[in-house]
Amino acid sequence: MKTRNFAIAILLTGVLGLSSCEKFLEEQPKSNETLNFFYKTEAQAIGNVNALYRRGATVRYGNAGSAYLGPTASIPTFLTGYFTNSYENQELICQYSRLLNRQENTRIVSNTMNTIWNDSYNSINIANGAVKHIPEIPFTDANQQKTLIATAKFFRAFNYFYLVKTFGDVPLHLEPTENLDNLYLERSPVATVYQAIEQDLKDAVDGLPAVTFTENKNRITKYVAAMTLANVYLQQGKFAEAATYSKMVVNSPHNLTANEDLKMKSAYNKLRSTDNLAESIYAYEFDGTISSSGWWPTYGFNSSATAVFDKYAIFERVYGPTKRFLNVYKADDLRIQPNQFFHWEYKNPNTGKIWKSEDAGVWYYVDEAAVLTSGRGTKDFNIYRYAEALLIAAESTAKAANAVTAEAAGYLARIKARASTTNKTVAQFTTELQALSPTAFVEEVWTERLRELPLEFKMWDDCLRTGKFPVISETEKGRVTYINLVGGKNASGATFKDSDLLWPISLDELQRNPKLTQNKDYQSKN
Repeated sequence: MKTRNFAIAILLTGVLGLSSCEKFLEEQPKSNETLNFFYKTEAQAIGNVNALYRRGATVRYGNAGSAYLGPTASIPTFLTGYFTNSYENQELICQYSRLLNRQENTRIVSNTMNTIWNDSYNSINIANGAVKHIPEIPFTDANQQKTLIATAKFFRAFNYFYLVKTFGDVPLHLEPTENLDNLYLERSPVATVYQAIEQDLKDAVDGLPAVTFTENKNRITKYVAAMTLANVYLQQGKFAEAATYSKMVVNSPHNLTANEDLKMKSAYNKLRSTDNLAESIYAYEFDGTISSSGWWPTYGFNSSATAVFDKYAIFERVYGPTKRFLNVYKADDLRIQPNQFFHWEYKNPNTGKIWKSEDAGVWYYVDEAAVLTSGRGTKDFNIYRYAEALLIAAESTAKAANAVTAEAAGYLARIKARASTTNKTVAQFTTELQALSPTAFVEEVWTERLRELPLEFKMWDDCLRTGKFPVISETEKGRVTYINLVGGKNASGATFKDSDLLWPISLDELQRNPKLTQNKDYQSKN
């Protein structure tokens, strides 16, 4: 895409020929179906909408196509300095992000971020075509037609949400690009883009089935849309609305995975090894035959693991926590115990060879069947979990009421109780949390988000929406304080500037579209 004319590319890949893989959405995928062009028949409409599952912003979270650089969604976390890529001397975008000097290296950064811009707008164009043309197609099942339109609106919104968090003001295309008339648009204000996102997601909530993701054969549901809408409202600081939609998910058939024990049958190990849990609200699907998880299983170790396993030629710690980050956990937190979220040692049961590391590897990413036997990972990647719904509900309920209600405290208490190794109950945590001031309670939610979601790439979004940076104590485990983001120092000692809050607009796209302007402090030409 970088070297092609964008007008031709978006017409060809955004509206016309698409490969569908409807069966892949089922638990046991069986076939691919190649579709013809346009939205003219029911089959083409189904295929085009199904193609959105493997395109655009969702791919930013799930795609592990490189052995040296994790999914694109992992990159913003490097801005905090709390996670590093052991191969950053090659993958310079990670280094420039951690050192907060992207502005002087716009071309290198832009080369990576081009994929976000191009792929998201291609997906948006496919969704635009669905929203416009599916109502014109005769369907044997009117409910299926309604569901397809709602699904297309979800993906359009999801892609715009990713774009607006990444670049700020972006062009707002709500009609398909079917000729050159609306190819080049100016950037629309963030608030305008969010209005479109909110409306699409409300329509999706109304038009999608009220079942779990698994029950819906890994297709988008009412609760996926509600969860995303709660996230969208939270990102904007619209707490009453975030509370409404997060509670819709909290009160849904989804639920928190329980611990059977505090070792290999813990909730966190179930989440690591098992798909189709009720906690999974939305996941990026993998399969050993059609689409394996790529390099995900190797991300759980460092390069020395090549001496321990023979199914992968490369192991790199592409997204690893610093020792300082691990101080976010108190000593009695289950998530910091070995073989929960992280690990420092692994014995290959086939050979007896042992991997050890002073720096924590990410146990949560380890697919043991892949590294020991098959060399093909199959574990789905969770984009949204029920735990996050509880955290959004806790924060938004307290903020909307400006009080630590029993309801808000109870949501957070459920997360804390699951992570406790002291047998403290939800009721006990709820009572303790209600003694906090509203400000202290909200900061406790922020800290719990750091502890619960560090491996799902939510950290930088939280910095953006709160305008705060979490300072994790280097000496006292579990202690986190919050300072203003701009003007504060990240964990690598670099100082945040206001221009660090956004990524550069693609230099290639600036050349194609003369109506675009570059974000502050980044270069606008090669």
